[in-house]
Amino acid sequence: MPKISRITTQKKHKDRYNIFLDNGSGEKYGFSVDESILVEYRLRKGMELEDSTVNVLIQKDTLHKHYTLAINFLSYRMRTKKEIRDYLVEKEVDEAHISKIMEKLAAERLIDDHEFARSFVRTRINTSSKGPNMVKQELLQKGVEEAFIIEALEMYSFDIQFEKALKLAEKKLNANSKKSFRQQIQQMQGTLMQKGYSGDLVKEVTSELANQKDDDAEWASLVKQGEKLLQKHQQKYSGFQLSQKIKEALYRKGFTIDLINTFLDEYLEEG
Repeated sequence: MPKISRITTQKKHKDRYNIFLDNGSGEKYGFSVDESILVEYRLRKGMELEDSTVNVLIQKDTLHKHYTLAINFLSYRMRTKKEIRDYLVEKEVDEAHISKIMEKLAAERLIDDHEFARSFVRTRINTSSKGPNMVKQELLQKGVEEAFIIEALEMYSFDIQFEKALKLAEKKLNANSKKSFRQQIQQMQGTLMQKGYSGDLVKEVTSELANQKDDDAEWASLVKQGEKLLQKHQQKYSGFQLSQKIKEALYRKGFTIDLINTFLDEYLEEG
């Protein structure tokens, strides 16, 4: 039966130890263990170890190293059960070890999908412009149960959604100020839907923005685009044809018929 002939501390990892064995034919490196296993099994020089004990120690140390992998992965931020399991699978950890690690992490409350969902929603509310539908999809992709997600999203109230969506919409309108108000609204609505806001909320935001419509800015935008169209078509068309060409183009850009007619009355007469 081999005996422990020497125990040394690893140079790069001071909490790990190399165990050397001698079975009567000279000393050889046997295996390495974490300090916790060294203490638990009271490993010491001269101690005899059966082969079965050596195998147990190696398995236990392997499990400890894999558990440490999971702890390090958790050290950067909270993780869901699915994220931890996927990470361990990627690291080629045995399924038996994964199950034990997951049980231990849950027992130590280091993984908790319920709390993860609440924390995730709070973070998204405070740091992003994403709506609840997008947040829900993110959580589903991370493997969180839908019941946990629904409960967590209760803190994302309609008032909070409206405030964030309106701020995003106003920013979008300012960026597209050269376009007609209708075009700006359509693009804004698409943006809000893509961001995960509901149709009802988008309607509320649209209604609010309609009250803020700047008629002077709309007229200035139409004049700018109308003048470009005049320069483009007036050498080829005149009279009714020119009027129709400009009217169709401006209507496609989202301007109202009344505003277009006003422009045509003023600018074609001047022409």
